[in-house]
Amino acid sequence: MLELFVTGKSKSYITAGLAATMQSLGYATAVYKPVQTGAIEKSGFIQAPDLAVVKFADPFVKTYSTYLFKSDLLPVLAAEKENTVIEKDKILSDYGQIKHECIITDGTFGLCTPLGENFLEQDLANLLNLPVLLVVSPKESTVEDILCSIHQAQNLRGVIINEFPDNSSDMNIKSMPKLIEKYSDAKILGIMPELNQEDLIANILTGIDLESVFDIQIAKLKM
Repeated sequence: MLELFVTGKSKSYITAGLAATMQSLGYATAVYKPVQTGAIEKSGFIQAPDLAVVKFADPFVKTYSTYLFKSDLLPVLAAEKENTVIEKDKILSDYGQIKHECIITDGTFGLCTPLGENFLEQDLANLLNLPVLLVVSPKESTVEDILCSIHQAQNLRGVIINEFPDNSSDMNIKSMPKLIEKYSDAKILGIMPELNQEDLIANILTGIDLESVFDIQIAKLKM
């Protein structure tokens, strides 16, 4: 079974694209969202907007969630607002019920995001015993922020830089991939432009090292 924990900012299309691409390559794929803030009520049901992006990318990818909060506050605060506690055992139990060849777990805002008392997002990845894929964006974070996140990470599979501009004159941004690899042990597994729903799978296939992301040889990529 292929398992991955995706964290960071500006990752919705990356998560959806990875899931849709793995599904297209013949892997029965699911995306699990343990905690969703900013959930939307529609027709009497609470929906996870991040999972809606996945379903739009490929309706055959299965989606699962545990906690859906309408508030867009930090998860621990959103839970408090709804008189709820995010429970580790509940997440672990729900994750254990998912039976697919490829399971992508979608985090919240970053590895240091508080989910509960003595419970950060990195603790959640550890709880599920998952390798971490960190998605970063020059629009959202500086090199310093990214390096701090990398050094916070445990069992880091690698980094994907999303929303990377082709012709930036900002040397801090232009040098971002080089600086990340120079000042950390992290591998850059993909550099992506600003993504949208169009040609999402094609962009993932050309811009991301899928075999390194999932630590597997994919026969169809050799054809």
